[in-house]
Amino acid sequence: MKNYLTILLALCLAVPVFAQDNMTVPLLEVEGFSEKKIAPDEAAFHINLEEKAMKVTDAVNVLNKKTQILSDALKKAKIKDYKLIADNYSVNVNRIYRSNVSRDSGYVARQTLRITTNSKNEDIQKIVEAIQSAGDMSYNINYQISEATQKSLEDELLAQALKNAESRAQLIAQTLGIKSIRVHRVTLESQPIPMNYAKMEMMRSSADAVAAPPLLNPDEQSIQKRVYVKYTY
Repeated sequence: MKNYLTILLALCLAVPVFAQDNMTVPLLEVEGFSEKKIAPDEAAFHINLEEKAMKVTDAVNVLNKKTQILSDALKKAKIKDYKLIADNYSVNVNRIYRSNVSRDSGYVARQTLRITTNSKNEDIQKIVEAIQSAGDMSYNINYQISEATQKSLEDELLAQALKNAESRAQLIAQTLGIKSIRVHRVTLESQPIPMNYAKMEMMRSSADAVAAPPLLNPDEQSIQKRVYVKYTY
């Protein structure tokens, strides 16, 4: 207990010191920026399944059956290099509102299936056909930068952003006649990848529907990194 009190007291004393540090030490703060444009290397199919039933088990069993049918269709098509992933599973009461009155009518089960593959995979059309052969399923295709590619570029973008911050700080210092500067604090900004991917919505309307090939040529996407660096002088 005594140790905890000592740590708490130390923190309380340190906070005013940090605040005073920013107020008394002359600081030069700059933003460092880096950007790399790259073609999407992953195609992702998102399939939304929904089933209503009076019993939870009935709704879940139908969803599982649909998932299995799709899995079998993909295997039958002998598609190369793909992953079938199940996401966002949920079961909720099917609540119906009529004339401002709610009534519970069984349950609704939802499941999102995701098929990912290389954006240049020659079997993308086979994936479309497999989805349509599995039943009435709505889906869309997203062309995006894979997580592996994003991670591989992380260090390169960070280094470029830091160099950009340093270059800006040196320019400001020289312009203002500041003789020397040194790093005081660095803050990294976590920034998501802009969702500017190509997207195509489709829905199977009948058993005789003919699959339209996904003729898309997605634009390059931008991966960015920002850092904030404070220099003392």
